[in-house]
Amino acid sequence: MQIHNISKENSILNTFISEIRNINIQKDSMRFRRNIERIGEVLGYEMSKSLNYNASTVETPLGKSSINLLNNDIVLCSILRAGVPLHNGLLNYFDTAENAFISAYRHHKHNPESFEIIVEYLACPSLENKTLILADPMLATGQSMVATFEALKPFGTPKEVHLISVIGAQEGVDFVESNFDNKTHLWIAAIDDKLNDKGYIIPGLGDAGDLAFGEKLQQ
Repeated sequence: MQIHNISKENSILNTFISEIRNINIQKDSMRFRRNIERIGEVLGYEMSKSLNYNASTVETPLGKSSINLLNNDIVLCSILRAGVPLHNGLLNYFDTAENAFISAYRHHKHNPESFEIIVEYLACPSLENKTLILADPMLATGQSMVATFEALKPFGTPKEVHLISVIGAQEGVDFVESNFDNKTHLWIAAIDDKLNDKGYIIPGLGDAGDLAFGEKLQQ
């Protein structure tokens, strides 16, 4: 797997990451969602540099201009519900992409420290020979990303796969790296050192879904 940790170089991305982590600023759910969306835009822009382009000509009022234009059939898939703002940010840039949505959540069987990933709702177009962008803001254990990709396999074999995350734990990055082939790309805004006993990223930012849309009753 090719891992692109965008925070290794200083950019305006640092401001957005700082604000979604900040315990006071993140309480503003509208601002939190917008910052996740902005991060999606930055990651989408960086990812776009690795895609395929064809030479094209655009006619202007005063002449013709040569330019290379994107030539990928993109399917953008996000994991509900935390993935919605990230999806919107990516869709702002890849506005002709097809879209897929999947629900994947942690089910705690016996205690808060052990869980399995449950995949329920899934809506997806054909993935055959297309570019799949799989977006999940928090790459904690990596199990959700892998379970989602397995659930998508009946819809066809993508030509290429790009994973998009906002914040990940090194453990989760290692897990997806071992479960995706070496042609897969991971585009991520920041990588933290570890997980706590409940599988949350430390220092992370908390629960991205709750911060974006309000606390849920389900655990």
